[in-house]
Amino acid sequence: MDVDATLWRDTKRPLWPLALVVPALPFTALLIGTATGSAWAWWLTPVVILGLIPVIDLLVGDDRANPPEEAVPALQASPYYRWITYLFLPAQYGALAVTCAAWTRDPGVVGAAGLVLTAGLVNGIAINTAHELGHKRETVERWLSKIALAPTGYGHFFVEHNRGHHVRVATPEDPASSRLGESYWRFWPRTVAGSLRSAWRLETSRHRLRGRSPWRPGNDILNAWAMTVVLFAALTWAFGLGVVPFLILQAVVGFSVLEAVNYLEHYGLLRQRNAAGRYEKVDPRHSWNSDRLTTNVFLFQLQRHSDHHANPLRRYQALRSFDVSPQLPAGYATMLLTALIPPLWRRVMDPRVLAHYGGDAGLANTAAGYRPARAGRS
Repeated sequence: MDVDATLWRDTKRPLWPLALVVPALPFTALLIGTATGSAWAWWLTPVVILGLIPVIDLLVGDDRANPPEEAVPALQASPYYRWITYLFLPAQYGALAVTCAAWTRDPGVVGAAGLVLTAGLVNGIAINTAHELGHKRETVERWLSKIALAPTGYGHFFVEHNRGHHVRVATPEDPASSRLGESYWRFWPRTVAGSLRSAWRLETSRHRLRGRSPWRPGNDILNAWAMTVVLFAALTWAFGLGVVPFLILQAVVGFSVLEAVNYLEHYGLLRQRNAAGRYEKVDPRHSWNSDRLTTNVFLFQLQRHSDHHANPLRRYQALRSFDVSPQLPAGYATMLLTALIPPLWRRVMDPRVLAHYGGDAGLANTAAGYRPARAGRS
């Protein structure tokens, strides 16, 4: 049913600031820890993100509503939505400073583990904010994207995601597209190393095509990595050398969260080759989607991934749900945990991949040597 654009209102508008709850959680944990003296307070962030949000996702359910196209120009032009993504960054950096300070106070094994997961999850989710900003044409948003990536040292994502992944998505050539039968633990080293190599090739080629050395400040990888060096140096100066292991560990957790999301977004999906031998155009069938409202609010609708790949410049508040997109059985938070247990992941996802291709595993992006069970098997 068509909706009159003059009457349509974004019912999720008051919900979008909830995305800022994620970087606010470490501050809440600090208050609880100060009041109780318990190191377990630093587990608040992991418990909320990986435990509470999946439960709320299940209870609240899906939201498949799309904005009418006539309303999209005004929706995308509204500064309200942009400022929510901008505000994520100071909260993210404040949370990193708070966790660094707590690390230096000898939190014990329990507290230390909670701190690493807390900072890693916040900065890993911040990569999604960087993802939203990095796709835009506005210079300020592109620089803010690199700033959001600095705490995880994953500045090369800015290059590889935009110019590598979006070109090769759902093909065997893409290091960020997981294969049917490939566990997350096998995918992780392939995507981490492959994405880094690809990003460097893309960026050095860009400069050499213009007849200049890639070793220059204008190199988008080098200036992004320089931000990480400056940030880590400043935090080390402020909190001492003892904070260096924490910075490294939380960074690994952070970019591993990103790669877990990459793992589930295109698992087993494959663009077919046309008569000319080229891959078909990316369409809504080539990304796994979820319409779970809660996680979509916290992740700026990243779960509407098909529309994002079809329209990378489209802002999060205007992304659409498509009936033809393959659907995940749960939101990203739940599926991320599932991905960590390969037998459970295969039991849940392999039948869905095969069903998507009518039972023909030859149409899927399949890991070498893997023989999936039939689509009908649960």
